[in-house]
Amino acid sequence: MAEISPLRRRMIEDMTVRNLSPATQRSYLAAVSKLSRYFGRSPDCLELEDIRAFQVHLVAIGISWPALNQIVCALRFFYGVTLGHDAIPERISYARQPSKLPVVLSADEVVRFLEAIPSLKSRTALTTVYAAGLRVSEVVLLKIADIDSQRMVIRVEQGKGGKDRYVMLSPQLLRILRSYWRLARPQRWLFPGRDEDRPLDPTVLHAACRSARLAASLSKQVTVHTLRHSFATHLLENGADVRIIQVLLGHASLASTARYTQVATKTISNTPSPLDRLRLEVAPPG
Repeated sequence: MAEISPLRRRMIEDMTVRNLSPATQRSYLAAVSKLSRYFGRSPDCLELEDIRAFQVHLVAIGISWPALNQIVCALRFFYGVTLGHDAIPERISYARQPSKLPVVLSADEVVRFLEAIPSLKSRTALTTVYAAGLRVSEVVLLKIADIDSQRMVIRVEQGKGGKDRYVMLSPQLLRILRSYWRLARPQRWLFPGRDEDRPLDPTVLHAACRSARLAASLSKQVTVHTLRHSFATHLLENGADVRIIQVLLGHASLASTARYTQVATKTISNTPSPLDRLRLEVAPPG
């Protein structure tokens, strides 16, 4: 095994002390390593102009805006926390991400999509995503003990940002989960992988989404997260308070949840136009 450099070890310790998730730690380490490889020097020997040149390079090769901003977060952490520089982090600028509305399925499209998934495990897992608004990383880590049929809630442990929360357990989802359990007999993990001792790999659900979209003849691009978007939008259209939806989704900011008001077409179409208050003739007087 390759020896870990003191600098890398220090960064790992800094991230561990701040309770960053394993996935975040891996992405931060990968970002700093990428910077170091680009210049062929240790990252603690680089300056702000080097970081700026690296960002220009990333944009030139067509990196996505979310991926670029994730690297910015990593570099801000490395230079601000691990190296203790006060001035550099705030001068590593984030990319201004284009504002795009999320793709949302109609209720009929959700049914077509879910019924096009042949695998019992994948269909049940993706149904759970839609029924409770979960992230893919959250649904694969569900355990049998997280399903509380007495209180009709699902416990989501260590969601994004390392936060626990509860979401609703739909009576219909409970029936589906019970049928699934009788057939699949999972032991610890609700959706185990090939090895019963490990949870399902998220890539399995991503692949199931791609296949189901084609099988259901849907023109929209459908991912696991599309079901979460659809969950939030359908709740909003049915009159749920946006602040309740914020809690269910585990959003830290209400602004993240409020964007669903832009795609809640039922709410939009049911909102009267100010024109409806006017008495206006179409044809001008002759």
